[in-house]
Amino acid sequence: MKAEIITIGDEILIGQTIDTNSAWLGEQLHLIGVKLNRIVTISDTPEAIRDSIDDSFNRADLILMTGGLGPTQDDVTKVTLVEFFGTTLERNQEVLDEIDSYFTAKGLQMLESNRKQADLPKDAKILRNTRGTAMGMWFEKNGKVLISMPGVPYEMKGIMQDHGLRMLQDFFPTKTILHQTIQTQGIGESFLAEIISDWETALRNDGVSLAYLPSPGLVKLRLTAYADSANKDEVSDKIAHYISELERRIPEYIFGREKDTVAKAVQDLFQSRGLTLAAAESCTGGLIAHEITSIPGSSAHFMGSMVTYSNQAKTIILGVKEESLEEYGAVSEQVVREMAEGVRQKLGSDYAIATSGVAGPDGGTEEKPVGTVWVSVAGPGKTLSKRLNLGKSRERNIRISMLSVLNWLRQEIISGTFE
Repeated sequence: MKAEIITIGDEILIGQTIDTNSAWLGEQLHLIGVKLNRIVTISDTPEAIRDSIDDSFNRADLILMTGGLGPTQDDVTKVTLVEFFGTTLERNQEVLDEIDSYFTAKGLQMLESNRKQADLPKDAKILRNTRGTAMGMWFEKNGKVLISMPGVPYEMKGIMQDHGLRMLQDFFPTKTILHQTIQTQGIGESFLAEIISDWETALRNDGVSLAYLPSPGLVKLRLTAYADSANKDEVSDKIAHYISELERRIPEYIFGREKDTVAKAVQDLFQSRGLTLAAAESCTGGLIAHEITSIPGSSAHFMGSMVTYSNQAKTIILGVKEESLEEYGAVSEQVVREMAEGVRQKLGSDYAIATSGVAGPDGGTEEKPVGTVWVSVAGPGKTLSKRLNLGKSRERNIRISMLSVLNWLRQEIISGTFE
């Protein structure tokens, strides 16, 4: 079975809006065993819509369309679809009542343009939109399906979750795709591939595919296999077996699954052991604190962060020695260690972490080029430090610094370094 996505909107073509709908739809189709072959973005004109539908029907079994269903005159998708499928529009009283209730609940006046959104194709199945007023529409032709949905991501997702995905599984019987994702930090994609190559070979020979998904500071490993109702449990157990084997092999790099974050792994570790954490941030500028406090319940272990960006702040707030700053500079092992020790003492935490670096794009020297970052972990009776040699991108350097120091903290505590 082949699927295509058609995204409608001039705002996407000129870069004013990013098409997040296609990424989400692609992920959902993959989970139900539907192969996505093509994604196209087109102008919201009848000609472009008609031509794209015609092209897609020649190639695909399923076409998902987003956009062009609003109440304004430039939203022409519905009329074009009616013409393509040879049907007519008729006012749906139930939908009109729902739209009226939607406006009443919000204390808004319903205009005639809003009422027209209840004018729907006679021969289409209507997919109710509980989050807005533009309904989804399901068309069938020669055993193929086209689903048209509004372009607002929140509304589109609601229609697919409430109706579309279930209906597709009923209409197109497919094998289930099972997958699990392992999250790693502190190791590059190439080196990771090298040290697990034999494990990967065994995995693939057993019918499980592996995808490397790198992002700044992280590499995700996605294991995928197909199953049907008869062997779903067997395939699931197979994937679990290979994950357990990998966790035994590289425990120092693996911090979680699927949607886990390094900060969540640190939180789970600290709260399970009754520990507290503080941070002193220079080059990360508060990103460590933001990452930690974005997780509910973080106040149980995180005491706070001090963003000491200037040398003066490092001295006044953290007690970093002026001599250290003068002799070694702010981006140095000596200073970052004093930062970690200072914030640990100030806030009385069990552990503390610190960052200081040249994030870029300028400010580097021959001795300390852009991407030079020092990080430190201070704990009971011991302070550790190490240098990171990163790249030229400021945003990437800041994020990788945050991820690296958090995961290093987690690794050192698990390994018993401070015991």
